[in-house]
Formats: sequence, C-alpha cells, structure tokens
Amino acid sequence: QNGVMSGLMQMLLLKVSAHITEQLGMAPGGEFREAFKEASKVPFCKFHLGDRPIPVTFKRAIAALSFWQKVKLAWGLCFLSDPISKDDVEKCKQKDLLEQMMAEMIGEFPDLHRTIVSERDIYLTYMLKQAAKQIELPRASENEPRKYIPSVVVGVVGMGHVPGIEKNWNSDLKIQEIMSVPPPSTSSRIFKFVLKATVFGLLGYSCYRIGHRTVQLVLSMPATQSYLQRLTEVPQQ
Repeated sequence: QNGVMSGLMQMLLLKVSAHITEQLGMAPGGEFREAFKEASKVPFCKFHLGDRPIPVTFKRAIAALSFWQKVKLAWGLCFLSDPISKDDVEKCKQKDLLEQMMAEMIGEFPDLHRTIVSERDIYLTYMLKQAAKQIELPRASENEPRKYIPSVVVGVVGMGHVPGIEKNWNSDLKIQEIMSVPPPSTSSRIFKFVLKATVFGLLGYSCYRIGHRTVQLVLSMPATQSYLQRLTEVPQQ
C-alpha cells in the first residue's frame, strides 16, 4: 500500500526490532507504552500520538537516498547480528556517546538523518507547542473577558530528539513542507517496473511449466491413451 521500497524498508526495520527484542528481552518503544499506562491513570488526561506518520517518514527517507545508499542501508540491516546487552542500552543514555553516535549517522547517511531525525525534531516540537497552548475557560456571556489557564503537558520522546526540540522551541515552525511526499525518482520507478516484470515473468513461466507437465502427465495415463485411440478409430470406421 505504501510502495515497494517503503514496504521492504519496513520489513527490514521489523527484523531489527525483532533482533533487539530477542537480545534484550524487551521490545523497543517500552517508554511510550508506559506513558500510555500512566496517562490512563490520570483523570481527564488526553493522550496524543505526536510523531509524524510512519509512511510519510519512510517515503521521504527513501526518496532522499541514492540507489547505492539504499543498497548499502538494506545490506547493513539484513546482516545485523551484533550482540546487544542492557549495558549497551545504558551507555546510549549518556549524552556524549549519544551525540557521537548521531554524528556517525550524519557522516554516513546525512540525508537519512535529516528526514528521520531533524525533520521529526521539527514535527515533534510543533505538536508539543500545539498541545502546550493555554486553555480558554468557558464564559458566561460574550461581554465577559476571556480567561486562560496553562496546559500541563508531559512529552515523552527519544533522547536523540531532545537537543533538536530545544533548538526549535522558540522558532516559528511550518510543517507543510516536511509532510509532503516527493514523487518517486526515476531509479525507483525503474526498480519497481523491473521487480514487477520479474515477478510476473516468473509466475507466468511457472504456470507454463506446471501446465506443460500436467498435460504430459495426463496424456501418459493409460485411460487417456485408450480414449484418444478410440477417437482416432471412429473416423476410420
């Protein structure tokens, strides 16, 4: 539904998620599940999913990568087998190490970092600011002055997004551009066409081979040969 490349990338990321879950005995995103549980305990608390929709992020990320970058990224995700310990997770909570990891990602895939991290920093900041707007109290009449109370908002985000949110908080943010999905590149269209042609070609060839063998098998059966022999004898009589 979201495109061939986007679907393949989601499958690879699910593989990574399964690898992390197997290594640690816990699934990624546990902090968000805990936040949802805690929010359900607070009276009148509203729970918002404030991140950018996954299909938009994937399509923008894939469109930002060149063909060889896509191959390199897919290759790395396919053969991800490094052991992960809980100590490694704790180390990632250290600000210096986290910044070093982010810098390595920027150096290797700068366009991927821009779409997956920087653009989502902007989106998350925008959604947090929308949620943090003051709440207007009901008025008895139109002549009564407007009164507001501050909103109480708890934002649960990944540590890698905190510096970007702090950086963008006082900016006038526009999210229309980062919500648009660019048209597929020429290489993506060619790859999609070749993939479809290969799949349908293999399917057609398989049907032909199965049909051919089935016909041969049916013709080799004694009952079929006897019936065909009778058909050939009828005109002679």
